[in-house]
Amino acid sequence: MKKTLLATAVVGLLSISSAHAATVVGFKVGADYWLADTTNSFNDADGVAHSFSDDSSQGSVWIAVEHPFPFVPNVKIRENRLESSAGLDNVDFTFNGHAFEGEVSVTNELNNTDFVLYYEILDNDLVSVDLGAAYKKMNGSLRVADAGHPEQIDIDSGIFMGYASAQVGMAGLGLFGFADVLFGVDESNVYDYGLGLGWQFDNLAVDTLVRVGYRDFNFDVSDFSDVSQNTQFKGAFAGVELRF
Repeated sequence: MKKTLLATAVVGLLSISSAHAATVVGFKVGADYWLADTTNSFNDADGVAHSFSDDSSQGSVWIAVEHPFPFVPNVKIRENRLESSAGLDNVDFTFNGHAFEGEVSVTNELNNTDFVLYYEILDNDLVSVDLGAAYKKMNGSLRVADAGHPEQIDIDSGIFMGYASAQVGMAGLGLFGFADVLFGVDESNVYDYGLGLGWQFDNLAVDTLVRVGYRDFNFDVSDFSDVSQNTQFKGAFAGVELRF
């Protein structure tokens, strides 16, 4: 009889534990559409800066996993697809060992992936605050081409960054304000922040968040992957996030 009671209790505890774990381990997936104004400046072989601007759409997608283990950080991975291009007239410079004259096209790809580890400092219905660290892995290139000869330098180094995120809600309305910030540690002139407003629609299985706001990514580096440049993407964005 005692063995039967003990077995029943163990099974019950395991069932409760399993059900509880399903509610405290959460997943977030989302995507943003970003209409950014872009300013670019890059240096040629003599250190002379050449500038151009562009207006184009950019995008980001992400996934995050949050869990109940207190000393293990949560994980977020965000992929950012960023590109700007334009034509330059009457140039006379050397880039990547090749002399360019006349008309050229320039394409600056700054695709990157954010690997974020963070802790939830506050997490309630009104205020949530996350703090952590990130590594922004660049996966882009700077390409200069004339009618017959393209030159490209890959931008593939990484940047260690601090991370902070906050959300403040209004009880009963589903409306909230938010801010997400990445700031460079080893590259102090690199930052990536977004802020805005959102609306949350709760559901038994999935919560849906609709967000609108402003984002600014500044990439001001010297001799980073053998390239010196000052590029900024900034403008309005809209997106959606699903929380399971």
